[in-house]
Amino acid sequence: MIEDGEGILISVSGGKDSLALSLALAKRKSWVLIDYELHGLFIDWREYPAGEQNRKRLLEFMESLEIPCRIVEASIFPTSYDKRFNCYICSRNRKRILFREAKRLGISKIAVGHHLDDVIETTLMNLFFKGEFATMLPVQDFFDGKFKIIRPMCEVEEREVIRLMKVYPLPVFSINCPRKADSQREFFKDLIKQVKRVNKHVKDNLYNAPWRINKDYLP
Repeated sequence: MIEDGEGILISVSGGKDSLALSLALAKRKSWVLIDYELHGLFIDWREYPAGEQNRKRLLEFMESLEIPCRIVEASIFPTSYDKRFNCYICSRNRKRILFREAKRLGISKIAVGHHLDDVIETTLMNLFFKGEFATMLPVQDFFDGKFKIIRPMCEVEEREVIRLMKVYPLPVFSINCPRKADSQREFFKDLIKQVKRVNKHVKDNLYNAPWRINKDYLP
């Protein structure tokens, strides 16, 4: 995922996952045999601003990790927006800004804080709502490989991030997301919890399923 001498742009949201990722990548540099340069980007949506105090705490945290972090103010609605707002539009707009910042820095890899639970929830969301078997990849190419999104925490369960948050002072905050109450991801998070009561291996099974496709039973 990360090679010697590379620059990595971290997508920082203020949530526990991106802050844990920033901490892990910064601390990792002290014991791996390669060197890499880290940068952070926080997108402060004008419609749902983080607030001066949260911005200050975030910058202080990133500075303590020796990661230069830039804050970019932007509209959560892209200029071409003319449909009902949804999480996909927000995510696509975020990627556009991240790609622009990576280009400005001369960086090709963007690290995001998706963990194992995010991966398997996305797999189910695509099956249920898009009718396709697709998931988040550990390394995903964009624009014919010009940029790559990497997910260094893709095999880390969310509960491990929560454990870290209890012992390390991460400056976690969240914005007033307009879709927070009816998120599809929350629905599948609860569904997986219910299935886990019956089969404790459900997370591993869902995570490994894309690499265990049985072609004899597919059209």
